[in-house]
Amino acid sequence: MRVVALDTTTRAGSAALVIDDRVVDERSGDGALTHALRLPGEILTLADGNHWPLSGVDLYAVASGPGSFTGLRIGIATIQGLAFVHGRQIVAVPALDALAHAASAELPEGSLIAAWMDARRHDVFAALYQVTDAPPFSRARLIEVEGPTVGSPASTLARWKGLATGLPPLFVGDGATLYAAEIAGAAPSARALAAPLLAGAIGRLAIARASDALDPAAIRPLYVRRTDVEIARDEKVLSTRLNPKDT
Repeated sequence: MRVVALDTTTRAGSAALVIDDRVVDERSGDGALTHALRLPGEILTLADGNHWPLSGVDLYAVASGPGSFTGLRIGIATIQGLAFVHGRQIVAVPALDALAHAASAELPEGSLIAAWMDARRHDVFAALYQVTDAPPFSRARLIEVEGPTVGSPASTLARWKGLATGLPPLFVGDGATLYAAEIAGAAPSARALAAPLLAGAIGRLAIARASDALDPAAIRPLYVRRTDVEIARDEKVLSTRLNPKDT
């Protein structure tokens, strides 16, 4: 199965070509430019460089979130457009899943792994998983202990301390490296790994989850947190109610 995969959850993001269980090519995007300026050009360049006609792609895959609101919308729209033109379906893969799967390859059964993404405002998007003995990138490889949340590193660590499983020994993602000191304060022996490129992992997971593929129009972003526009609107409404004379 041939898959084109895209991640736009971060400014640079990445794109990959995957055949079955092999990443043929995976490239970081140009973080100096916006996704709107780079896409779909980066995917076309990647495909042309590997002599992959997009008409021969069997499945498309995209990071569904969480991440940059604008990046998610552009990435999903790009993949929707390509899939629509070529009559293909799409698998949407949560970025936190992809992070955890990418970092779990060498972990033994029973290990815990945390995926942390920088959510700005001193928050992290986080999810907690347990590794099984299933093959890497298979559907059964990870058990979700806690699904996607958003909150401060301190509150996330405090909540996880109260779980029966305790704190994980491995954290992965740009949120993990950004808040490595806070992780070390709560779990001195824990490791914080930098985020790898995710498009390859997204493509491999898409093959394992091919039965979840949807028509392009059915793909929706996973925001976890409300958009800035919604937050600003609610703050304005609340301010008006509390201070009606200011309006």
